[in-house]
Amino acid sequence: MKTTTWVLIAILAVIGYTYITPDTPRTVSTTGECLTTAPRDRTAITLRVTTLDKNALQSMRMATQQMAAINAYLATLDVKTQTTEFNSYEKTEWNHTTQKSVNLGTETTIAVEVSADNMDVIEQVLNEFAGQPNIYVGNLQMFTSAETLKPIMEKCLGDAVQNARERATALVNGDKRSVGKMLSVSYGNATYDAPTANYRLMAAKAVAETMDSGAGAFGTLASKDTNVSVKVSATFEIN
Repeated sequence: MKTTTWVLIAILAVIGYTYITPDTPRTVSTTGECLTTAPRDRTAITLRVTTLDKNALQSMRMATQQMAAINAYLATLDVKTQTTEFNSYEKTEWNHTTQKSVNLGTETTIAVEVSADNMDVIEQVLNEFAGQPNIYVGNLQMFTSAETLKPIMEKCLGDAVQNARERATALVNGDKRSVGKMLSVSYGNATYDAPTANYRLMAAKAVAETMDSGAGAFGTLASKDTNVSVKVSATFEIN
């Protein structure tokens, strides 16, 4: 009797559970994509001061004084600056004649990245410091600022979601159904810059001359737009 009662309770429980559990919605999952471009609105360059002296304190003093002069000049221009390097270390060199390491002194390096929304300003900076001792430049490049990229990326994201919905609609149309609300979505994005001139360390004067000619042994400073790619994975309800 007890066994029969428990079996009946179990059956009723299953029936009750089935009754109160809502139907699982039918869904369709698709991907969507968006490809667009963003204008490169800023130009940047790195100015690097490198000094060498037998006296460590003198080496650091020389570097900081020269960088202070650079920063004083940059303060008069419409540029953004950021210190990217500051180090000082004992520099040695292997002497092949004596077959031993020779202490050359203390080398101090201070670098600052300078960016502007006008390439002419960067060229002005290069011309200002061309030929000065201990000053080198690197990473001359054009890029898209975060302020410009943000709204373009957000619009592209919306276009990618719409693309995913259109694909989902095409999939369910054959079953005479329509796509409802979006239940979930995930996304990834990327930006791809076409190659620009990535100059090795060289005298500022050499870079200035390269910019005047528009090309050089190290490449051409391109102004092509930044490529933007957004891809989403979305799940929609089927009506």
